[in-house]
Amino acid sequence: MLYLFGAPGQERFRALWEDLAHQALGAVVLVDTLRLQDSFWVMSAVEERRLPYVVAVNSFPRSPRYPDGQLRQALDLDPATPLVSCDARDPTSCLNVLIALVDHLLTHYA
Repeated sequence: MLYLFGAPGQERFRALWEDLAHQALGAVVLVDTLRLQDSFWVMSAVEERRLPYVVAVNSFPRSPRYPDGQLRQALDLDPATPLVSCDARDPTSCLNVLIALVDHLLTHYA
């Protein structure tokens, strides 16, 4: 069984995020290439909890696209952290992100 909860990415919602992250097995950090810096505190909070996660890069028509290596460097991602592209408006794309998270959990933490 999979329970999925979402929280806004602004730091002012930290208390909500902390409640949702309690006993979580993993996380998806959704990033917007127009505002990469907005995802830094979320990634820090996830890492402080030692919560496995994947980074999903939300692709939409006006978003700039960057090579994975450049995104990894800008986000200071560990090489083992999955980086996947998605369109958050597309259910199939979102499902692929969840599959990447579950695969990451099973491969590295089972």
